[in-house]
Amino acid sequence: MSTAPPRSVDASPSLGETLLPWLWPAALLLAFIGYTGAWVDHKAAGLVITGLDLGEYVKFLTPIRRGELSLWREGFYLPLLAISLSASLSAFRTEFSYGWPMRTLLLALAIVAALNLLPPAWTPQRMMTPEFRQQAIALAGCLLAMAFSPLMALLPRRLVGLFIGLLSIAAVLIPVQQFFAILPAISALYNRPQTPGWGMVLCVISLLVLAVLALAVLVLQWTWKRPVR
Repeated sequence: MSTAPPRSVDASPSLGETLLPWLWPAALLLAFIGYTGAWVDHKAAGLVITGLDLGEYVKFLTPIRRGELSLWREGFYLPLLAISLSASLSAFRTEFSYGWPMRTLLLALAIVAALNLLPPAWTPQRMMTPEFRQQAIALAGCLLAMAFSPLMALLPRRLVGLFIGLLSIAAVLIPVQQFFAILPAISALYNRPQTPGWGMVLCVISLLVLAVLALAVLVLQWTWKRPVR
């Protein structure tokens, strides 16, 4: 009586195991580059507005100062929060199997993104004022997550993936919606219609890729596995 030979699993790395460790940090880095890049572009460097500028820039727009338009100013900093927390939460996770060079890069990115939450000419006393209190809380949370990132790697996989996915989506929807709300006022200042710059496009695409990766890989546990043969 003959028996069928046992099925074997391809021992070579799956597509997910090959690509994911590179797609994840690439999405984070490109999101940061896009955020600090031009959201309003101009041939004169002094007239370029980056995503990082918007949290302070909006305070001086006429519709905001007159109370004609109400915005959540701190919402413009959500991409920094998403980048910093995502880097800290992923640096030590077993799903990524990062070595120390990549862990160091992710933690450095987490710190840099977090420190960009500081306003210009900041002081400890200024950070405690109501105007900057939300930024101070977000900064403290990001630095704590970075400091305890090895322990954060013990959090449930689906919980981390859901958190990163939803935060990344919020980091797209809220800043972009508010950006388009103030774009007419910016166009009036520049005396010509303005369109979103390359920085906003790159930041949005990168954060959406991050959200898809977080939800598909960490929540749904989709790893692009090769079929069993």
